[in-house]
Amino acid sequence: MGRKKKKGKKKLKDLKLKPKSKKIINVQKGSVGDEKVEIKKIKKQPTEKRIYNVNDFVVYPKHGVGKIVSVEKAVIGDIDINFYKVLIERDKLTLTIPINQQSNLRPICSAHQVNKCISILKTKPKIKRTMWSRRAQEYEQKINSGKIYELAEVVKDLNKNTNTIADQSYSERQLFEKAYDRLEGELKVVLKISDEDVKKKMNKALGREEKPADV
Repeated sequence: MGRKKKKGKKKLKDLKLKPKSKKIINVQKGSVGDEKVEIKKIKKQPTEKRIYNVNDFVVYPKHGVGKIVSVEKAVIGDIDINFYKVLIERDKLTLTIPINQQSNLRPICSAHQVNKCISILKTKPKIKRTMWSRRAQEYEQKINSGKIYELAEVVKDLNKNTNTIADQSYSERQLFEKAYDRLEGELKVVLKISDEDVKKKMNKALGREEKPADV
C-alpha cells in the first residue's frame, strides 16, 4: 500500500511541471528584442543620408551657422564630386564641402533646443579649480564641437554678468565672445528675430547688465 501512494505523488509532480514548460515557450515566441533593433535602424537612416538644399541653414562646427548658396559638381581625377557651397556670413567666408562628407554639417537646432539653451544660460556657472590653460582647451573643444548645448554651457560658465572689461582676462573674454557670437547666430536664424532681440533674450537669461563699456 505504501508503494502505491508514492506512485500517486509522482504523477502529481508531473502534472505540476507541465504548465511551467508553457511559460518557457511563451518567452521564446515574444522576440521583442529583434523588433526593437529593426525600428532603431530605420530611424537612423534619414540622418545618415540627409541631403541639404540651396538656402538651407546648416552649422559647420569650426565656423558656426552658414547658408547653402549652391550645390555644384566637379570632376577630380575622372571622379564626379558633388559639393555644397556654404556661406558663413559672419566671417565673410565661403566653404566648399563635399556631399559625401556631410557628417561635418548638422541642421540648425529646433525651437525646443533653443528653449533648453536658454534654460542652460539661466543656471549657475560651473567653475573648475584647474589651470586656466587646461580649462581654455576644454572650452575651445566645446565651441568647435558643433553641439548647441555645449556651446550654451561655455557661454554660461564664462559669463561675468557684466560688460566691464576689467572683470575678465583677455583670453576669457575672447572665448566668451566667440561662444556668445556662435550661439547668437544660431538662435537668430531659428527664432527669425533681429540681432538686438537675440542679445536681449540671451542677456536676460544670463543676468548680464546692459551698461556702456565706459560707465
